Amino acid sequence: MENDWVIIASFVNELNCQLAVERLAQEDIESVVFDRRDSMYKIGEIDLFVHRDFVIKAKETIKDLV
Repeated sequence: MENDWVIIASFVNELNCQLAVERLAQEDIESVVFDRRDSMYKIGEIDLFVHRDFVIKAKETIKDLV
């Protein structure tokens, strides 16, 4: 990713990550998910990125899911 994208949260729970993506979309904030979990055992984290212009609003939007 380019330097314009910033990680705003990491999740171990896929459901919480999907809820965060949906909430951000409702606020017209584009997000990108990067799944770093092991493909077989699903151990690890899922990172959520947004454009740097929306970091504060995005963090406020998903603060209860992190």
